[in-house]
Amino acid sequence: MSPEFDVYDSSGRLLAEERAGDNAAALSVSELSGLLKRTVEDRFGHVRLRGEISGFKRAASGHLYLALKDENAVLDGVMWKGGAQRLAFSPQDGVEVIATGKLTTYPGRSKYQIVIERMELAGEGALMALLEKLKARLAGEGLFAVERKKALPFLPRTIGVVTSPTGAVIRDILHRLADRCPTNVLVWPVLVQGQGAAEQVARAVRGFSAMDGGGPLPRPDLVIVARGGGSIEDLWSFNEEIVVRAVADCTIPIISAVGHETDTTLCDYAADRRAPTPTAAAEMAVPVRAELLAGLTEMGLRASRAVRRGAAQARERLEMQARLMPTPDMLLSPQRQRLDDASARLNRGLSHRLVVARAHLNEAGGALRPALLRQHVQRAGERLDRLKLRPDYLQRALSDRAIAFDRVSRHFASLDPDRPLQKGYARVMARGRLVQSVAAAQAAGRVTLHFKDGTVDAAIGDAPPLEKRPTVAISPSSRPVRKTREADETPQQDLFS
Repeated sequence: MSPEFDVYDSSGRLLAEERAGDNAAALSVSELSGLLKRTVEDRFGHVRLRGEISGFKRAASGHLYLALKDENAVLDGVMWKGGAQRLAFSPQDGVEVIATGKLTTYPGRSKYQIVIERMELAGEGALMALLEKLKARLAGEGLFAVERKKALPFLPRTIGVVTSPTGAVIRDILHRLADRCPTNVLVWPVLVQGQGAAEQVARAVRGFSAMDGGGPLPRPDLVIVARGGGSIEDLWSFNEEIVVRAVADCTIPIISAVGHETDTTLCDYAADRRAPTPTAAAEMAVPVRAELLAGLTEMGLRASRAVRRGAAQARERLEMQARLMPTPDMLLSPQRQRLDDASARLNRGLSHRLVVARAHLNEAGGALRPALLRQHVQRAGERLDRLKLRPDYLQRALSDRAIAFDRVSRHFASLDPDRPLQKGYARVMARGRLVQSVAAAQAAGRVTLHFKDGTVDAAIGDAPPLEKRPTVAISPSSRPVRKTREADETPQQDLFS
């Protein structure tokens, strides 16, 4: 062996061998990781850490993963789903908190971490910082915009109240409403503090907004979210994002009455109107009934005075117009004068007309003499003698009329449509009309042939055969043909022969 290999000690051996006096067996990585895990958990089984949240994320399983850091170090942390559901606030990056839990290791990454069982904000400053951060984010989304605010109804018939059913708040609201203007109140009982309060308040607001009014309960015209005063921790449920969004999305006008006059929550910014106290919210919700009745009475009095004043003014105007109008005697004097003139002229006209008529009567009476009457009667008798009827005139006139009648009768008989049927002709009918061409017969398809002794149905071309039906026999046309002596002696030529 070369001398250069002699400088190496036994640690440079290729194969591991037990050495004399070595009683520690080799540990696996998992065994060492388990030892470290137990050591850390036993030594740091309960710790409280103060730090700033960084890298916060919520897994789909509901577990929370984050890191707590200060100026010089960073420690990973995890909060399981059960503890996350009990948190009183929503963790965000940059918020300083105090976490309570135990240290453990994660062998899969050779890291140590804290399993957080409880997490709280590190003082009021951290709480206000979280509040301002959430307020700025929601304001940036427009949830606090003025144009989103809805006007409150003047006289709501039904008011929905979201509050605790056992506190003094609901009693103050009901008492104030009864004093001012009694109305229907629907109370949605919720927790107003502690774990799950924010979810219940948000669910109540959304429930009132989703009502359609067709069920057993009427839909509220106004909603009041109310809670008594308290510390910022007590009122924190009304700063939660779920409550703020529910209030902003509510389709019913809503009043926020959370805390006392100096208390302000994000719910106040999202509501349509903020009330300094729950009692003030009841005063905003309804007017004073006594004031309404007094106002109605005053308006009735004003209306009566207005009617009387209008009638008085109309009476004064009528009297003024009446003084300016002419009297009846003044209006009728021209007509009276014209009537007198017409009466005088009528008397004179009647007298003149009577004189003229008497003159005409005298003139006509003088013309009526017996000789003239006898002469007139004689002339009338002569005209009557000339107009006497003679038998030969009557015989000649009757003969002429008979000849003309025979001529018309023969012509009428020659035009009888059934006469050609006696000579073997047939008349073609289809649907009650006469068929006059081949095209019309083909278009009809089925025709009826009329003979002198009856009818026969026939099909044209490819038309389907007719249903068999009895043929109705009819006698030849028996229309009478007038004959005269001249017709017997000299028959007229037939137009159809």
